[in-house]
Amino acid sequence: MAPQYPANESPQELSQDSAQVYEPVTALTSDIALFARHLRHEKARSEHTVRSYVGDLEELSDWMTSQGLRGLEDLDRESLRGWLAQRHQRGLARSSVSRGIASVHTFCRWAVDSGRLSHDPAASLKGPKKGQHLPEVVNATALSDMLDALAETAQQPAEDDRQVALAARDWALVEMLYATGARISEVVNLNSSDIDRSSGVITVTGKGSKQRRVPYGERAGQALELWRRGREVVATEKSGEAIFLGARGGRIDARVARRTVAEALRTVPDTHASGPHSLRHSAATHLLDGGADLRSVQELLGHSTVATTQIYTHVSVERLKKAYAQAHPRA
Repeated sequence: MAPQYPANESPQELSQDSAQVYEPVTALTSDIALFARHLRHEKARSEHTVRSYVGDLEELSDWMTSQGLRGLEDLDRESLRGWLAQRHQRGLARSSVSRGIASVHTFCRWAVDSGRLSHDPAASLKGPKKGQHLPEVVNATALSDMLDALAETAQQPAEDDRQVALAARDWALVEMLYATGARISEVVNLNSSDIDRSSGVITVTGKGSKQRRVPYGERAGQALELWRRGREVVATEKSGEAIFLGARGGRIDARVARRTVAEALRTVPDTHASGPHSLRHSAATHLLDGGADLRSVQELLGHSTVATTQIYTHVSVERLKKAYAQAHPRA
């Protein structure tokens, strides 16, 4: 039997919206396709966020179909509780369960707002309590040593010009992430018009398409200038205005950027940090350790409320307590 697709949607359109091949229709297939389009085009959510929500909802849709539930009209509190119960039975991590509940909350609110549901069946659903999580922070000296090593590699002569250019790109990418505390999606999406070299400031586009201006410092500026020259070796017609390019000349993929950061962090001793968010956490914590005020760090990171930024004050206090315990004679 040939796969079926939601009304008024071609396979090509669905593939473009969900970045995957659709299976035969399940209970919520057409609603999920419309919800994904809403997230992408009206809410300006990142592709990573859309994929996460769609993945959770497709799992819910498959489960509903297996239970004989036909569509959105059968989505109620009991069916949601049944789906969550089988997720618990599968032993999913607390973070995965919480994310699934968040996906359902967002989906159901959209369904109510768009008139597809008369009431919100997920309104009373609650996720597992979150434990206090302090982000991994890389020692400032060790982080500087790692960046210096990247700089040295980027400036070493080699027979392969592309190899030299990509080493410069890697240095500039990691340096920019740490210098600005920006998210990986914000940095990989930078265009040439977003960088003001005269003032040392970049304009990043964050969540909800909100823009903010962030200084990037002298060392990141040096790395960026070296990569600017190397970029000419890698650039092709499809490069456009993208600052950071992949090996084939297109805008660098976020997965490649994450892998680059992970490889760099593996050279840092005594840390479990492995991704771009560790650089963001480290930048914020080091700023607070150095005397920056909370509001300035909030603006730098693009947090909508200062409450989100306050976790870094806890990190700084914990670091201070450890230093105190190690160094104070009366500790």
